[in-house]
Amino acid sequence: MSVNYGSKRVVTGAHYGMRDWLAQRITAALMALFTLVVLAKVLFTSGPLGYEGWAGIFAPQWMKALTFAVFVALAYHVWVGVRDIWMDYVKPAGLRVVMHVFTLVWLLACLGWAVQVLWRI
Repeated sequence: MSVNYGSKRVVTGAHYGMRDWLAQRITAALMALFTLVVLAKVLFTSGPLGYEGWAGIFAPQWMKALTFAVFVALAYHVWVGVRDIWMDYVKPAGLRVVMHVFTLVWLLACLGWAVQVLWRI
């Protein structure tokens, strides 16, 4: 008698659910921490908060580095979420690949723009 259950069962899938779940939580925590840092700097900045005030907040090199790290974390966070949406709801493989490529190009363009903005300050 043939047994078709147990340890020889074939399980399919990409097997990256836990890694992506953890990455989403870590990137979200980094973005929340960054929000608290910016909020604290805004609340404890004296005087009106115009362009000079905002530029002063992001002028130190450590703040630029932290902001860039948050932008990278945000891009990865978005990539994981949007990629899962495309995989779940776009069934034709060719269209899904086009959507993946479009999303990656768009996210890289956003990161490039963010770097330009950060290093102009």
